[in-house]
Amino acid sequence: MTLTLATLIPGFLLIALGALLLVSNSAIVTGLKRLPRSRSAAYLFFGLGAAWFLFRIWHLSPADFGDFRKQLFIFFAIVAVASFVYVPDFLAVRGMCVLVILGGINLLDAGYMNWTYGELWDGGRIYLYKVAVILAVAAAIYLGAVPYRLRDFFDWLFRQPQRPRVLGGALAAYGLALCAVALTY
Repeated sequence: MTLTLATLIPGFLLIALGALLLVSNSAIVTGLKRLPRSRSAAYLFFGLGAAWFLFRIWHLSPADFGDFRKQLFIFFAIVAVASFVYVPDFLAVRGMCVLVILGGINLLDAGYMNWTYGELWDGGRIYLYKVAVILAVAAAIYLGAVPYRLRDFFDWLFRQPQRPRVLGGALAAYGLALCAVALTY
């Protein structure tokens, strides 16, 4: 993955999320409030996250327990299927967290060992995308441990009508900045 693409992806995702919050009609608000406990979202997000994680397990090198990859694959496949049966609450949130963490690995790999110091436009602009990805991964780690906090956040966010618009505007502006920076590498 190129550095330009690794910067454009978070930019487009932030613009899309910001646009959803800026529009903030009743269907979007209801959908976002129902998302953490949605069964269909759980199948989609947790299913994709489990498949991606199992793919990475299957392709482990011998230095990373690759000699035991078949046993690890079977174990984690059983855990993933059992999660739908024994821990169905907030599985959509956990699935999104898995996707963010695994996606963050690939996005940060594109900027690996790219340490440019100086003014923002002399090379420090790479930090705009790195900060966005690291904050998303940190939020995913937190929400993966306490997924009900996303429900609480949505309740707080939509309690006053200006909050989603302010957050949506900030996310969209940051996304636009990332897209602009991506075209300057």
